[in-house]
Amino acid sequence: MSDGRLSINQETVKQWSLPELAEGCAAAGVDKVGLWRGPVQEYGVERTAALLADHGLSVTSLCRGGFLTAVDPAERARALDDNRAAIDEAAGVSTDTLVLVSGGLPAGDKGLYGARERVVDALGELAPYAAERGVRLAIEPLHPMFASDRCVVSTLSQALDIAERFPADQVGVVVDTYHIWWDDQAPEQILRAGATGRIHSFQLADWITPLPAGVLLGRGQLGDGSVDFRVFRSLVEAAGFDGPIEVEIFNEALWARDGAEVLAEVAARYAEHAC
Repeated sequence: MSDGRLSINQETVKQWSLPELAEGCAAAGVDKVGLWRGPVQEYGVERTAALLADHGLSVTSLCRGGFLTAVDPAERARALDDNRAAIDEAAGVSTDTLVLVSGGLPAGDKGLYGARERVVDALGELAPYAAERGVRLAIEPLHPMFASDRCVVSTLSQALDIAERFPADQVGVVVDTYHIWWDDQAPEQILRAGATGRIHSFQLADWITPLPAGVLLGRGQLGDGSVDFRVFRSLVEAAGFDGPIEVEIFNEALWARDGAEVLAEVAARYAEHAC
């Protein structure tokens, strides 16, 4: 049985349009969704907000901002402009959480530390802008296999080292089981994040092997892999987190199926493995 905290991330049922997502979630009794910028931009921010409100849905997060590691001044300026737009979009769909994926190493660059410092510099400009609009920036550490091309922040410890340079109500972290399940420091870092109110999003997906050729699409359905979701839920709750729990799965096999069937399966697996 659901506990009322389940949120369905839009990518989990990517085969659905925004109207189908709204109708399907409402029909299934799921009243929370996580959104992605592309479909929101295509449908229109105001139309999206109205659509979800009409179906009684709230938005738990918008993904994604970030990619803030550029060295070139023009690229950096474009990234900042794009993130300001993402903040405006988050406010427009009435979510207080914008997920940030920091960005990988620029071509020819081997300096992880310098890349992370550029993320800090960018947040110094973006965090006040977001705060003025009621939006929190949530740094998502990604598994180390993504460090070179997608995210130089690989652990909760690294994410918190950045976030703690800013007020907790402006910059926090995402606890995503897919990316941190392997890290033996994760329990300690979850408690560290909770101590200052920096857990801004809690996301679930399973780790399955072998990974597909396109590793980005390797997230597994809950219960199909190696992650103990009850352990992670206990940790975030011990850290003081009592917010929505968002299931975010990128998986082509799920996308090839009927969306309502996938949603029902996700809800059942959530109840079985995460409640």
